[in-house]
Amino acid sequence: MQANIGIEQKHLAAVSHSLGKIMADEFLLYTKTRKAHWCVTGSDFHSKHIFFESQYQQLEEIIDGLAERIRTLGHFPPATLKEFLALTHLTEMTREKNDGTGFIKDLLHDHESILIHLRENINHYGTALHDAGTSDYITGLMEIHEKMAWMLRAHLE
Repeated sequence: MQANIGIEQKHLAAVSHSLGKIMADEFLLYTKTRKAHWCVTGSDFHSKHIFFESQYQQLEEIIDGLAERIRTLGHFPPATLKEFLALTHLTEMTREKNDGTGFIKDLLHDHESILIHLRENINHYGTALHDAGTSDYITGLMEIHEKMAWMLRAHLE
């Protein structure tokens, strides 16, 4: 059954597809953060291990929220690794050294990349696609990423 929530079906499809791309980015960042949690080494292992865990838990909530938003709009979210890799604009992490600083720099770069993408699309959802709800949702998501990026950046100062 189609969602009848005051937004044209073509706009619901466009928003859902766009959110699927964001979800793919989030899933790849989640996976990379999990890798950092599992693979970090060094004298600061314990603190970084716990820090990365808190970050991937936040990303897990973001992913679930995006999937639920897409379902609210009457569509199905991407849900396979193949779909995520096809939709994401991020790259998989390939590291030879498993130091905390290296992981933090990589993850910070991805958070900032996601932030730029979110900022570029906030107004598009509200104006061109007539979906103020998703525009508001993306604003909240952007604020979460800003805080997560700040936490990563603080480790580098």
